[in-house]
Amino acid sequence: MTRAKLHRRLIGTALCAALLVGCTPVGPDFVRPNSPVVKEWIEVNSPSAGPSGLTSRSAPVVKWWETFNDPTLNKLIAEAYAQNLDLQVAGARVLQARAQLGIAFGELYPQSQAIGGSIERRQISDNLRPVSDIQRIIPLDTEFSTSQVGFDAQWELDVWGQQRRGVQAARSNLALQVANYDDALVTLTGDVAALYVNIRALQESLRVARENIQLQQASADLTELRFNNGVTTELDVQESTALLNNTKALVPEIESDIQQAKNALAVLLGNTPSRMTSLLGNSGRIPSARSNVAVGVPAELLRRRPDVRAAELAAATQSAQVGIAMADLYPQFILSGSIGLQASGGRDLFSSASTTSLANAGVVWNVLNYGRIKNNVRAQDAAYQALIANYQNTVLTAYSEVESAMVAYAQSRKQVGFYENSVAASRKAAEIAVDQYRDGIADYSRILNTQTALLRSQANLIEARQQVSSNLVAVYKGLGGGWQIRQNQEFLPETVLAEMAYRTDWGDLLQETPTGASLN
Repeated sequence: MTRAKLHRRLIGTALCAALLVGCTPVGPDFVRPNSPVVKEWIEVNSPSAGPSGLTSRSAPVVKWWETFNDPTLNKLIAEAYAQNLDLQVAGARVLQARAQLGIAFGELYPQSQAIGGSIERRQISDNLRPVSDIQRIIPLDTEFSTSQVGFDAQWELDVWGQQRRGVQAARSNLALQVANYDDALVTLTGDVAALYVNIRALQESLRVARENIQLQQASADLTELRFNNGVTTELDVQESTALLNNTKALVPEIESDIQQAKNALAVLLGNTPSRMTSLLGNSGRIPSARSNVAVGVPAELLRRRPDVRAAELAAATQSAQVGIAMADLYPQFILSGSIGLQASGGRDLFSSASTTSLANAGVVWNVLNYGRIKNNVRAQDAAYQALIANYQNTVLTAYSEVESAMVAYAQSRKQVGFYENSVAASRKAAEIAVDQYRDGIADYSRILNTQTALLRSQANLIEARQQVSSNLVAVYKGLGGGWQIRQNQEFLPETVLAEMAYRTDWGDLLQETPTGASLN
């Protein structure tokens, strides 16, 4: 065959391949699964709910922690975003998915491409009978060399869309990893804020415990004085001593809880516990937010919550896997070819007469597979159906979490008012009881009961105020707020990116997200 005929055949084969590759990929095209639709929040719009402090008239703020007007909390969130190691794990997976998308794109082109060359020197034994027999008639050169260089390529045509489905799967997986990163960021900001609220509440509990120790110490001194003067019995002394020591016993427990909470916060900040005291100090108020909290409308939830997006993208990724599995049911069309130079010795290698080429078109069809391919398709489809159900369940869970956080926030606000009245009344009762005991009008049991009630009321008030702030954090976390701060930012700190760039050639993958890879 002449070289011109060979070129025409290769062009014809390539045109046929282009027509075949243009076929619609087999397998399902992903469509967002149906999910329940909620038109309005129960707690915001229920007439019986009363003034809940929630409004759907405006969308939730992005940096919701700033509504607490607490500079320390803002600083903690910023440090956690910059240093949290779990977040860096999620960020590294985004970069890994970017590289995997590049691999999938590469599968659209000839999958095997190689340039090679060789030089061979061979000596044939003179004692081989065929050689010796021939040499008696015709002298042969039994020592010779060959050299060659060439380019080989093999391309499995994407007739059934297997490679294109692979690109879809890789693209969806990249967007999935971005959504997982966003979900980790939402969880991180919520956990930091919740731990901070808990630490401030514990610090207030410690202050209240020490105030009550002073109050109860004064009462114990009074019972000791009255007993020494013969006015009362030892019973009052022992009861006051028991109450005082029970309250003193609260201090080491609270101090232990504070340190443990600081240790947990240190992990979230990617730091050591030794720095927490300098960041937090030894006292502070429980952060409280503005009176009206914007929660937006339920329709925004599916767009804002990263875990809902992640569940959808996981289903989209698996949908493409069904198509990849289905493509194995059909024959594979393969083009292969090589072109190069080959000659005996090295002097004539690069002359035009040394050109060698090969073109081949083939088909492979795995027909005797004993149902393995069909069963793989069925397995992939079942996994897809499971992820559809998981998406729908994630949507329901999201609505439930927000509604639960809202009702808890609204009801805890009501509790605060009641406990404030209770603390005021308990404090007054404790003062009256001490005065009456000093005047001999009442016995010590009145002091014991009123001071116990005062400590309990103050503890309840602190817990209620903590619950207001913690439930508000849960509302914002349920609404999926906070992840937007990573927009226009990279997924890993600059120092880590510099380290990776020094270690490996990443090209532009450390700076850019491929077009369409992220669904924000």
